[in-house]
Amino acid sequence: MDSVVMLAIDVGASGGKAIAGVLDLKELKLTIDELYRFPNQMIKVDNHLYWNVLQLWSEVKNSIKVALRKYKGKLTSVGIDTWGVDFALLDDHDELVGLPYAYRDPMTEGLMSEVFSKVPKEVIYSRTGIQFMRINTLYQLYALVKLNSPKLRIAKSMLMIPDLLNYWLSGVKVNEYTNASTTQFLDARSRKWCMDILEKLNIPTNILLEIVNAGSVLGNLRRDIVEELGEEAGKDISVIAPATHDTASAVAAGPMIDENTGYVSSGTWNLVGVELNEPLINEQAMLSNFTNEGGAFGTITFLRNMQGMWIIQEVRRIMMDLSGREYTYDELVNLAIKAEETGSFIDVDDPRFLAPINMINEIHGYLKETGQREPGSLGELIRLIISSIALKHRYIFEKATKITGRGLRRINIFGGGSRNNLMNQLTANVMGIPVYAGPEESTSIGNILIQASGMGIIKSIHELRSIVRNSFNIRVFEPKDEERYEDMYSMFITRLNLP
Repeated sequence: MDSVVMLAIDVGASGGKAIAGVLDLKELKLTIDELYRFPNQMIKVDNHLYWNVLQLWSEVKNSIKVALRKYKGKLTSVGIDTWGVDFALLDDHDELVGLPYAYRDPMTEGLMSEVFSKVPKEVIYSRTGIQFMRINTLYQLYALVKLNSPKLRIAKSMLMIPDLLNYWLSGVKVNEYTNASTTQFLDARSRKWCMDILEKLNIPTNILLEIVNAGSVLGNLRRDIVEELGEEAGKDISVIAPATHDTASAVAAGPMIDENTGYVSSGTWNLVGVELNEPLINEQAMLSNFTNEGGAFGTITFLRNMQGMWIIQEVRRIMMDLSGREYTYDELVNLAIKAEETGSFIDVDDPRFLAPINMINEIHGYLKETGQREPGSLGELIRLIISSIALKHRYIFEKATKITGRGLRRINIFGGGSRNNLMNQLTANVMGIPVYAGPEESTSIGNILIQASGMGIIKSIHELRSIVRNSFNIRVFEPKDEERYEDMYSMFITRLNLP
């Protein structure tokens, strides 16, 4: 066999895609082929936000159909990754207990302090090493306890979203490690569930399942799926759990990552951090709100979540509502490139930007309240957002280097946001070190190559990254006008009153 064909299905908060990877086993070079895209969005009913996982399941099957048609008899495996923290509940017949809530649902507002009154935050962090965010699974489950939800009372198992889709494909119910680590009730050192923390919060522990590592082969496509997809699926196709948390798959495919290279996995969220071989859990990390999420090949993604392209996505949506014109991302970035800096900034992680009704109004309100100049054009608005994102990158990296004691010589930005050349260049300018941008499809690439590790083709993360460097073009952005951006960073810290 000269090559192997694997299918990655990467589902994000705003859409999903199916990308086939053809790995040349002689040249150790990967070629990717985007086959299919589909939308995804949170659905609001009354005051709750849900994910339509039944529609996602239909799109997963559509993705496999497309792959089977193009790669007749050659498709070897399929793996699914999604975002973290969200979950589905199944009853004792393994049927879905309602639609899963979306992480931006308001039911978790104000609950973290109540959780800390029952289990001190120092205890939670010392065990899990996970960043405190109200969207975490821990607070979602506690919200269901508070609501006395019948869903939780009849639930017999909890599957993270990719675990659910992989279960429907394979018939095997497990929790994959990287996504399980986002719950904030997985012990970072032992990699076992923190049963005692859940019990103190009256969260049932009988719903928790076995944890498996990224790259685990779950089995073949279920017989009923084979029959539904037709004879082209008759060949044994393995269902492999990649790093099912999209961040972990993306970081695995970060070609430049080493002990002197920080990373930004850029998409709806920007994940900013460094890679470690073991958890780093101490008071300084907790106070700086760093997370120790699980990575592929036993690594730890030591990072902070920050708002990324979500803010621009929402501005784009509002502009569509206001003008009827659908701006492309490239159009918005080009407007920003032509615009001047306003000298004003936002903290992209202010809670008001998490799920506002009107993002543009929210930004203007923030600037008024902080006594800053408001943008006079759409270009100035987008530039203000992108500049604020780049400046927040530096703020988080400075925290990371102080905690870890590592100096950084370069930054690797990958994922869909790495297409944003203005963000890449501004990050290089603000950091004063080169930025290496790419690959854009890092999540799917990581997913595919971790499937290859499950088949024994790849033995280490170093081999995986060597294949990525051998296969994809990485663009370099050298820092410019460093003195000017040093002054800008000082203004950013002062005006936003960041600690």
